[in-house]
Amino acid sequence: MGISLRQFEQMKDRVAGKAAREFVPSTPADNRLASSFSAKIVLGVDPSLRGTGYGVIQAGRPHAVVLAQGTIFCPRDWPRSHCLAQIVRTLRQVLEQYRPEVCAVEGLFFAQNLKTAIIMGEARGAAMSVIAEAGLDIHEIATRKVKQAVVGYGAAQKIAVAKMVQRMLNLAELPAPDAADALAVALTHAQEYSRYRFQSPKKI
Repeated sequence: MGISLRQFEQMKDRVAGKAAREFVPSTPADNRLASSFSAKIVLGVDPSLRGTGYGVIQAGRPHAVVLAQGTIFCPRDWPRSHCLAQIVRTLRQVLEQYRPEVCAVEGLFFAQNLKTAIIMGEARGAAMSVIAEAGLDIHEIATRKVKQAVVGYGAAQKIAVAKMVQRMLNLAELPAPDAADALAVALTHAQEYSRYRFQSPKKI
């Protein structure tokens, strides 16, 4: 059961050691507003030049609901510029259709190969540019933290992440690896950075 905005303010006052305010029962308007927060639509993105994963979920109880998921595949014989344009086009369509309110993107990893790092950075930049163009806040979540939140183990394998995502979202089929990673990022954001959290998530 959710709490109203007034009750949330009272809780913050108690944590800060302030005198309690006069209790005011929640109103239907408060409850509708609380419900709107719990139903936030989150876009998760796992950027990659040849296979960018994306997932859109609607946070809520008893569990989040998947609105869309997929992988932006780009053939090996495509020039990098064509792949970047495909990432932009697809994500723009997803943004227009599902109107997410916030985006969570998987954090950077440290590639030993400089060329790989540059290519990954290009895909990440293409994805972030179209998302920022749509006016969304973008939050970065480290890969290890995503695995810890979803699987309970920061070094979990991709298959373990996909199976847990399937279970948490009540999916009939196992999601593809990149889409599963994107859904895991969105789930982590919905769980870790709810409206009741006092510390703001990292924005980029």
